[in-house]
Amino acid sequence: MFFPKKEPFFIKFPWGFLPASFRFVSSFTARIATNEVNPYPSVKVPPFKEKTKLERTEKLKLYSKILHDCASKGSLSLAKVSHGKIIRIGFDPDLHLWNSLVNVYAKCRSFRYAYTVLDRMPERDVVSWTALLSGLVNEGHGYHVLDLYCFMKKDGVLPNGHCLVTALKACSLSPVLIFGTLLHGEGVKVGVLLDVFVGSSLVDFYAKCGEMELAERVFVYMYKKNVVSWNALLNGYALMGCAGKVLNLFQGMVESELRCSKFTLSNVLKSCTYLVNLKWGLIAHSLVIKTGCEHDEFVGCCLLDMYSKCGLAKDALMVFRGVQRPDVVAWSAMIDCLDEQGHIREAAELFRLMKHEGVCPNQHTFASIAGVAANLSDQFYCEGIHACILKYGFESEIILSNALTAMYMKTRSVQKGCQVFKEMSSRDSASWNALLFGSHNDKTCYQGLSIFHNMLAEGFKPDICTFTSILRSCSNLLNLKFGQQVHAHIIKNALNENNSVGTSLIDLYAKNGFLADAELLFSQLIERDLFSWTALISGYAQTGHSEKAIECFNQMQRQGVKPNEFTLATCLSSCSKMAMLENGQLLHSMGIKTGNSGDVFVSSATVDMYANCGCIEEAEAAFQGMVSTDSVSWNTMLFGYLQHGQGLKVLETFRMMIDKGIEPDEITFIAVLSACSYMGLVGEGKEHFNAMTNVYGIVPTIKHYVCMIDILGRAGKFNEVERFINDMKVTSNPLIWETVLGACRRHGNDKLGESAAEKLFELDPGTASHYILLANIFAANGKWEKVQRVRTLMTHCGVKKQPGCSWVMVNGQVHIFRSANGFHPKHDIHMKLKELVEKAISAGYVPKTDYILNDVGDDEKVEQLFYHSERLALAFSLISINPVKTIRIFKNLRICDDCHDFMKLVSGFIKQDIVVRDVYCFHHFKSGICSCQD
Repeated sequence: MFFPKKEPFFIKFPWGFLPASFRFVSSFTARIATNEVNPYPSVKVPPFKEKTKLERTEKLKLYSKILHDCASKGSLSLAKVSHGKIIRIGFDPDLHLWNSLVNVYAKCRSFRYAYTVLDRMPERDVVSWTALLSGLVNEGHGYHVLDLYCFMKKDGVLPNGHCLVTALKACSLSPVLIFGTLLHGEGVKVGVLLDVFVGSSLVDFYAKCGEMELAERVFVYMYKKNVVSWNALLNGYALMGCAGKVLNLFQGMVESELRCSKFTLSNVLKSCTYLVNLKWGLIAHSLVIKTGCEHDEFVGCCLLDMYSKCGLAKDALMVFRGVQRPDVVAWSAMIDCLDEQGHIREAAELFRLMKHEGVCPNQHTFASIAGVAANLSDQFYCEGIHACILKYGFESEIILSNALTAMYMKTRSVQKGCQVFKEMSSRDSASWNALLFGSHNDKTCYQGLSIFHNMLAEGFKPDICTFTSILRSCSNLLNLKFGQQVHAHIIKNALNENNSVGTSLIDLYAKNGFLADAELLFSQLIERDLFSWTALISGYAQTGHSEKAIECFNQMQRQGVKPNEFTLATCLSSCSKMAMLENGQLLHSMGIKTGNSGDVFVSSATVDMYANCGCIEEAEAAFQGMVSTDSVSWNTMLFGYLQHGQGLKVLETFRMMIDKGIEPDEITFIAVLSACSYMGLVGEGKEHFNAMTNVYGIVPTIKHYVCMIDILGRAGKFNEVERFINDMKVTSNPLIWETVLGACRRHGNDKLGESAAEKLFELDPGTASHYILLANIFAANGKWEKVQRVRTLMTHCGVKKQPGCSWVMVNGQVHIFRSANGFHPKHDIHMKLKELVEKAISAGYVPKTDYILNDVGDDEKVEQLFYHSERLALAFSLISINPVKTIRIFKNLRICDDCHDFMKLVSGFIKQDIVVRDVYCFHHFKSGICSCQD
């Protein structure tokens, strides 16, 4: 019970305040009088004896001013001295002086004295109470303010605007919604609701209680709004995570021409960061400069983060350089920004400058720089970062141990990563995820399965990161069985609807050829983002379903999902495989429009697409327009020239590549050696083969041996071929003998061809082309009995040649033609084909019918010869496409020289450009037999 007159009030507070007696103050005053205590000797206390003649009003003003100065300076000792003098001389304070005493003790955080003075006051008003309430609120004692407010009401004192503002601030600290609504009603009752400070406090109170609808309603009905009221509502929406609302309010605030504070701008910048809204971020930045906050550390960090998330690392760096004396948080944020934007060397340099400036890195800095070290893939630098962490004594921090584990695993230092993991005193799920993170590449992905097993065995519950990592390992291993077990765990943990996990599952099933399951998982996704679409498209492309990949890409575009560089590169590769020139051109233009054409993978895929579609000039233009090139892009151009029979261009481009300082790899030499074979350059081929090992340190693979054998075999140097095979000890590889068999067919060497075929029948008895090549060698030499014997052996072994297949795209639809299959909706194809054959023969073309073994007449042989996929595709294209357009027929991977000559002849007499993919690519034509030779 509170007694306002004579009974002192006692309130128990958790910090152990006890009401002080005025006897304590009197004794303190006595000590001052004897000069035993003088905490501020430099401060001249007014000589009270000389002031005795002053009038009472002047004394009141003097003491009030002294106490006001003590309150503003926080000088508790001087306030006690002044209070002691007042008591010693027996001066009777008025209400204003009593309030000044309460205020000075409250402002100096000496609440027990403030309580005592308030209790001894003969009369209290709203100012007396508000002075104590304000002091408590400033120290964060919200609940005690509300208790005192209730005592004030019982004392019969009505609140004013300042009192309500203080009480509402206490409610915001608590927060106590019911009490705040009562204060809202009190404000209506006493008529102070129109006061801008009361209104702003109500907005702030409702906003901090999460009642944004009520906060906005109070804000709307405010008669006058100031920066505080705008900030209160804006900060409320920022706390709720409503970034869009924050920007809308900021727009209204800018239009009202109010001056924004640094707190407003920091909230706006955070919202721009969350929404990746560069437009309003730039507006906020201009206001930061206008208000002079650009050197503030907190605002600077917000600007830095905004530019970082918007992908503008250079702008972020300019902001960072403008911050005066940046602290460790700002340095760490800048390092993070550079790392996220791919400027890893700049991030490493910034870390060095940070240490040079004497700023001590913290745990978050080291976690960031560990990620930078992992991206640098510099083992020495990684070990240096590890040493720094040990030097600063952070080795026991679990977040840094996790970062070090991930760093070593990413740089393929598996042993060191495991060592850090083993030395951890405690582990969490992130520790296991860090260990799993390094099990994605081809050499370490097998370890992911055992890591996942151990994680489960130790009782850790896998999360989204765990499942995505282990599924990626299963995809790289093509281990569908283990992946399906992981899938069961995912369903058990109710994570099957998560987009990241769903995308990883789609990738797993698609890479293993289970496209129906991948499609089902894709259809079950709640939200289909770019990554899930790309996983499905990539699955189609990698399993040979290029047409489905392009169809899926078109569907993705119709749903408004924009492709990234990986999606474009994958789809360009599919267009390359299917020779879809028009689609490839559309993708090329899309890459230019979206700014992805400069990506080395997209540009290399563009070069490959044009080369495979017969447009070698466009491929050259795309290659020359590349911003940056690497060995992959140069290799793509080399193979483009090779596929078009331009061996001289291959060798010239190779020399240019060396002159540019691009290090050739093993793929480069496959193209170079194949070009030497095509041009019959035996000596130069040998030089390049030797230089590969002696100059560039590349260990030859089986494909390089095949190229050398083909160089010698095409030149008819069969003795050197046999010697080379024996010296290199490559007799157990079927690709070697396939190449020998192809060379024997070209030169009619049936003796060596028969030996090579016998080797092939032992090593790879199920391949039809081996039997057909040997049969063709015998047929060319007129040894029909041996031909029949090979055919019988082929039938006995159950080997059957797959029919030749060609396709052509007309009006966006792919038409597929297979040998010995005459079905197609357009029956006039055969009439057109017959017309073409007659024109070709009348023009002097003599078809080669040596390989047709059936006992039929010459006319029937000619008809049978042209009844296969390449001729059908050509005839269909002439029927379906406007004659003005250029006709291109590609992807005839099993086309012989006779078919090639026939199509070139046709292109001449119909005066159209029929471009046929050149067949001289060793891994295509050597093991492939044209359907006309079957």
